[in-house]
Amino acid sequence: MIVQKEITLPAFRRGYHLITRLIEEQLPELPEKGLLHILVKHTSAGITLNENADPTVRTDFENFINKMIPENDPVYVHTYEGADDMPAHLKSSVIGAEVTIPITRHRLNLGTWQGIYFGEFRDYGGARRLVLTIYS
Repeated sequence: MIVQKEITLPAFRRGYHLITRLIEEQLPELPEKGLLHILVKHTSAGITLNENADPTVRTDFENFINKMIPENDPVYVHTYEGADDMPAHLKSSVIGAEVTIPITRHRLNLGTWQGIYFGEFRDYGGARRLVLTIYS
């Protein structure tokens, strides 16, 4: 069986945000076993799994990706939406726009220190849409 739901995240400031609880609160009752697939429906935001305990990890993610993919690089042609636009598209492709998480015993089967990160790569991205698909 497949269950699908679209949700809207609140507008987040630029950076990486732990959204595990926000996702869990929006999910229907989970099956005994299955998979949860999450898709970010935007080309300037991303999603990944990583450290859920120490918030400095999210700061380091932001600092590293900004160093790796800087704003105002003269090689960018797609610049009419602002200095953060093309870098946001690149960051989305590097980090990714989807994750799949196993479901075991009616719960997301994440590691002890794993959480779901939402990466907002624009200065003013606004509310963002996610598609949550449960396969059982």
